[in-house]
Parts: sequence; structure tokens; C-alpha cells
Amino acid sequence: MPAITSSAPGKIILCGEHAVVYGAPAIALPVFQVNTKTVVVAKPAAPEGELRIIAPCINLDSRLDSLDNDHPLKAASELVKQALGINRFQACEIRISTSIPIAAGLGSSASVTVSLSRALSAFHGHPLTDDAVNKIAFEVEKLHHGTPSGIDNTVITYQIPVYFIKDKPIEHLMIRKGFILVIADSGTASLTAKTVAGVRERWLADKERYDALFMEIADLSREIKDVLLKDDLTGNANLLTRNHDLLKNLGVSTPKLDDLVNTALDAGAYGAKLSGGGGGGNIIALVNESQADTVARRLEDRGATQTIITSIPSAWVN
Repeated sequence: MPAITSSAPGKIILCGEHAVVYGAPAIALPVFQVNTKTVVVAKPAAPEGELRIIAPCINLDSRLDSLDNDHPLKAASELVKQALGINRFQACEIRISTSIPIAAGLGSSASVTVSLSRALSAFHGHPLTDDAVNKIAFEVEKLHHGTPSGIDNTVITYQIPVYFIKDKPIEHLMIRKGFILVIADSGTASLTAKTVAGVRERWLADKERYDALFMEIADLSREIKDVLLKDDLTGNANLLTRNHDLLKNLGVSTPKLDDLVNTALDAGAYGAKLSGGGGGGNIIALVNESQADTVARRLEDRGATQTIITSIPSAWVN
């Protein structure tokens, strides 16, 4: 049997992070410049049902049955088994590789689960639907992040710009005019479960203040959606910078992220903000194509460990 390969992209959140957990809308975009690849190879000589998972990105080389039940890779594999309605897997070796920085706000955990679920189900002759893969990825995200919004698994599964409101139907965004983003990794891990829990703790202590901030972020996300559908985001990039200021007020930015945002703006970016859970991870900067390399170099000079220039085209379709 030939090897089965599946890949899944990364993602960035354009606006709405954290508030999305409390019912506000958010906008997320796939990032195809980075991805996770899963390769499944049959091992007919191995004992029946034996799966070996090799994932150098997390220094893992182990049989599936030796992993703890709450290990995300084991949990994902068991959910695939349930979705397929089978009692055991065919003996195989699973190799997972990724170019997505871990704990950087680019959706590495969801990308791994989506890639693994697709490859493992296809290997068994019954590729899962996008909806089934999305449900599996969301369940595994709970192990990674505690109370995830569901936006990471959604945008990575469907691989299209998404306007997302928790527990509501997915809305695919048809962007009127494309734009360029520079993504800069601060080099500090962004532990989403920790920052989400921190926001929740502060919200419980001061609901009036935090509900007002969530409402402001929600209004901003709706405004950005309208711009994407009807206009040019580059002419309204101050909305992104305003979103960053609100995230600072939520307590999820850091001096390093603030410095990278200011560096991008000083280098000529139209707007910039942290993207994702905060506490580390990435910032994104909206730039003119001719400025992209300059802004990226300035960010690297200022301490960004990696930059990615990604183009978001107009009129995305399935």
C-alpha cells in the first residue's frame, strides 16, 4: 500500500482574539507559507493494530498505546477510530513534520490534528469530511488550550478566511481586495491556555470593565469585516492598531510585542497588532507590497526570531 500524505496550513487571527471566547466575532486567515505534513506508511510485518508515531518537532518516537490517554496525538487518533467506526487500526508508522513554530500563535496544534486526522482516515480507506475533522480538532484543542474558541481548528480545517462566532454557523469571507501581512515571531512562547485563563480570572474579578472591552473588540471585528467585504483594508489599517490597544487593555500584550508593533509602524506599516493568545507569539503588520521586505528586516533587527510575508488574495473560494 502506498504512503498516504496529508498537509494542513497554519493560521493567524486578524482581529477579535480573546473576545471571541465570550461570544464576540473574530476573523482568521490560513497561512500557507507554513504547514504540517503527516505521512502514514503501512507496516504489514508489525503486530496487528500497532501504530508508531514519529514527530521530531516534539521529540517523540513512540508506539501509540504507550502514550497517556490525554496525549493530544493519542486522543486525536482515538477520535479518528471512533469516527471511522473501527475497533483497531491497521499496523502503520505515522511521521509528522511541521514548519509551524510551536506556541507562537500560528495554530500549530490544530494543524497537527487536522493533518493527522485526514492522513489516518485516508489510510484506512475512508477520508473524513471537513466537518468530522473539525469536530475532532476542536476536541483535541481542549486538551491543548482548556477553553478554546474553536477558531483555530475551523480556519485550518476549511483553509479559507473565516468570520467566526462561537456556536454559530461558519461564515467564509470573500475578501474584496487582497493585502499583504508581515508576521513576526517574538521568540517567546505564547501559552494560549495560560493567557485565556488569565483573561477569564480578570473578567470574573471585574466583569463590567472586561465586558466593555469585549464589546469594543466585537464592534471592531464587525467593522473590519465590512471593510474586507466592500473596501480596502490598507486604507483602514488603523483598525488593527486599535485592536492591539484593546488587547493591551485586556492584559495579554507584553513589552516585547508592543515594541515589535511600534517597530513595524515606524518602518512604514499601515497597522499592526499582536495576533493570537498573546503573552508572546506573533505580531502581524499590514504593509504595502513594496514595504514588506523592509518591515520584515526591521522586525528581525529588533529581535523577531522569524518573519513570514503572506499574501491574502481577494475573492477566496472553496
